[in-house]
Amino acid sequence: MPTHPRPGDGPPDVGLIPQHQDGWRLDGEFSATLDDGLDPGLDAGPAGGRGVVMPIGGAEDKLGRMTILREVFKLAGGPKAALVVISTASSLGDEITHAYLQLFGSLGVTDVVGIRPESRSHAANPELIAAVDRATAVFMTGGNQVKLATMVVGTPLGKAIVAAHERGALIAGTSAGASICSTHMVSFGSGGATPKFRVGQVSEGLGLLTGMIVDQHFTQRNRFGRLLALVAGNPAQLGVGIDEDTAAIIRPDGTLEVKGRGVVTIFDGSDVVTTAYTATGTQPLMMSGIQLHTLPRGAVFDLSTRRLLSAPGLPDIGRDPLVATLADVPAGTRPRTRRIAAEGAHETTSELRRRPASS
Repeated sequence: MPTHPRPGDGPPDVGLIPQHQDGWRLDGEFSATLDDGLDPGLDAGPAGGRGVVMPIGGAEDKLGRMTILREVFKLAGGPKAALVVISTASSLGDEITHAYLQLFGSLGVTDVVGIRPESRSHAANPELIAAVDRATAVFMTGGNQVKLATMVVGTPLGKAIVAAHERGALIAGTSAGASICSTHMVSFGSGGATPKFRVGQVSEGLGLLTGMIVDQHFTQRNRFGRLLALVAGNPAQLGVGIDEDTAAIIRPDGTLEVKGRGVVTIFDGSDVVTTAYTATGTQPLMMSGIQLHTLPRGAVFDLSTRRLLSAPGLPDIGRDPLVATLADVPAGTRPRTRRIAAEGAHETTSELRRRPASS
């Protein structure tokens, strides 16, 4: 699909790429349709004040139910959304831009454009800035977060993204686009379960999320050690690791809600005792006192108090515990013997009982 620059706005790769309605096909199939039960107007964003920030762990489903992308669509304003896709981080160029434009178009967004600044001077282009200024949502693709930060942070485009967040727009990013949302952005590092000295490095991100370091592809690429080491060196920052096809929906009130297939892992180093400042070389770090939270779909976490608020499957503890007596048993109640006997029994217990006793 060709780009469409306007006269005087610079080379073609600076121009806006409008959404096209043709169905995008990957591996011969594309069947993205709007869920019958989805209310497009739900959670369309705040009427005023800061907007939602939605870091995604990467590799979000693009061919099936597209749970994460549907959430972006919903929070952006549904069919009324004005969405900008920024694909600077990706090495796939216009291919990935066109893919996301058509995916969002298939969900019902008619006002969606793609921009791809390839230099800091491109990021000062008035047309690109105007697109962000009128957007209800900005979506940043995956790829190389150092490239994305180099081209965007501190530029007029970067300031426009921050301003969009301040006025209530959704800012979403997947993989590299997730990392850049925080002030302390993971720039590079190696995988592994053990936190080691200099296993990772941070640089400046967009600063939409303060007080946390966001890492992505977390479980899939075993980045536990990297994030732990970064928290050891920055204990005031929460370490937030997001799995693939998983998103952390972070609202202006400081609550984080998990969506998608995986988990969001949070390391709280508020009380950590560590050798991060005495280690040398690639020495493993001693860390004690780290608090760990693993949050699956539906869990809600308060980033301000650093406490779990709710999660599916937890018992109801809203009422005081009671001590039951015989007088509390309803009249006529009889024990359901089979049901009681079956609770906790091994699934093969009945078969074992049929076996003859050993002599």
